[in-house]
Amino acid sequence: MALAVFKTSYHGNDTMEVVKQKHTGRRRVFVQTESGCVLGMDLDRNDNAHMVKRRLQIALNVPIEESSLTFGDMVLKNDLTAIRNDSPLLLTRNLIHRSSSTPCLSVRDTQQHRDQSGPIEILGHSASFLRTKEIVNEIVKALKIGVDPIPVHGGLGGAYYFRNSNGESVAIVKPTDEEPFAPNNPKGFVGKALGKPGLKRSIRVGETGFREVAAYLLDHDHFANVPPTALVKITHSIFNVNERWKKGHFSKIASLQQFIRHDFDASDHGTSSFPVSAVHRIGILDIRIFNTDRHAGNLLVKRKVVDNDNDVENVKFGEVELIPIDHGLCLPESLEDPYFEWIHWPQASIPFSEDEIEYIEALDPFHDSEMLRNEVPMIREACLRVLILCTVFLKEAVGFGLCLGEIGEMMSREFRRGEEEPSELEVVCMEARRLVTESEKKDVFVLSPKTQVHEDSFLFEIETDDSGFEISSVVPFQFGFGRNPLCKLEETMEEDENEAEDVSNLSMRLKKNLSVGCDYVKSWGGQRSAGEQVPAGASFVKVAEMEEEEWGVFLEKFREVVKPALARRKSGRLQRNRLGSSCRF
Repeated sequence: MALAVFKTSYHGNDTMEVVKQKHTGRRRVFVQTESGCVLGMDLDRNDNAHMVKRRLQIALNVPIEESSLTFGDMVLKNDLTAIRNDSPLLLTRNLIHRSSSTPCLSVRDTQQHRDQSGPIEILGHSASFLRTKEIVNEIVKALKIGVDPIPVHGGLGGAYYFRNSNGESVAIVKPTDEEPFAPNNPKGFVGKALGKPGLKRSIRVGETGFREVAAYLLDHDHFANVPPTALVKITHSIFNVNERWKKGHFSKIASLQQFIRHDFDASDHGTSSFPVSAVHRIGILDIRIFNTDRHAGNLLVKRKVVDNDNDVENVKFGEVELIPIDHGLCLPESLEDPYFEWIHWPQASIPFSEDEIEYIEALDPFHDSEMLRNEVPMIREACLRVLILCTVFLKEAVGFGLCLGEIGEMMSREFRRGEEEPSELEVVCMEARRLVTESEKKDVFVLSPKTQVHEDSFLFEIETDDSGFEISSVVPFQFGFGRNPLCKLEETMEEDENEAEDVSNLSMRLKKNLSVGCDYVKSWGGQRSAGEQVPAGASFVKVAEMEEEEWGVFLEKFREVVKPALARRKSGRLQRNRLGSSCRF
């Protein structure tokens, strides 16, 4: 391996450099193509999108008129003032000219275009990345003496163990262009360009690394034990590029997470020994970030060793420590069905402790959203809205005395007669949206199969005949597929007559509004081919569709509507005995 390219551990992360860039207007950005290759660029105060694309045309041979430059939700037309330092940009070819043969850029190419960065460059200057900087220094020292990374053979995406000078794994690196369905996935799961819907329809290909970092930053005070994680531009020849004829050291954007030594994962160990506090803390994080993939395999288990008087013969294994990893499928752009492995564990039925309640009460989702805008500027606004909504729901639910398992159940969907039904949380959101529409004096909402829908809304395309049809009703949300679990709202309450009346009114309103939507979906069902399944994962509520002012009103209505739903859930405990509710720890 040629080591001449390894010059420094990282550039642009010192405080003086940040101050300098602030005063001079210089910013460093990382442009990633649809095929995954990355080019680091320095922008001057007077640079605009056209000038950047001209440089990229020289480097990548992509004509200006055939390409678009995007930054999160924003398509960059000309002005670049919204672009922060260390931001990743995505260069895409326009649909009519898109090709899978976009060239991949190696270090030799980047040197010609003044990308003088070292093998690892951290994207961001947060104080939370101090531990990551230490790990990066260890890795760079090891690379200089020939200690190469090792590929991870499990999982659906590309991942690599990077080691220190002693050959010990210190970090796991996941390139964004090697995710499932991404262009350079090394395990055959390819076929989509970066920025398109991936494993989850509400999570785009190439954006799981951002979410890994967001989950770490949201784990305040290391409450849930998420390992230090950062987004990096990283260069090495081990990375996979599906254009086999191309050789060299390739630069990629990736998430870099500290490797935690552990004994096994939760799938290899009985859950009864897991500390209640550890399960609660991970569950609190999962609820806040709406984790759609919390399974036993991404909960690492580390045994705590108790040393009695430093006597080696009397070393005993005490309780275990849980380390949550793999948060790339959290913070979706719309509500869907989360997956919480802990939902039926006995620990989830134990009430929250005073420390946990105090932590939850102190959470500020609006402050957290602003923090993520600064630290992970490419994250989409819809993801931040999901964070706010789920945190508000968590705080309200804890205020009503609900336990972790009950909150998880209210967020999860159910399957009945082969169809996916909206969760109780989604039903509350739909009612809040109805109230918003009512307050805006929108009396009629027309649903039509001929309505044009933007491709990023992730709706399934349904074939219809030419006759068409229209149904007019007050249905202010984008209705998904399946029927609504009205029975969840039709049960009466016995403890409090006023609360019962509120819930009854909520149920009647939802029944009136959703019945038309159900008939509409049945009509679609008549158009399906024989044996076709009702598609799962449809979005019943899309927070991204709301304007800023409408979003604020929606949150106010949500807080009003969620209270009777939580009261009903609390009052129904006598009829519903949760698994493990009799356990003692």
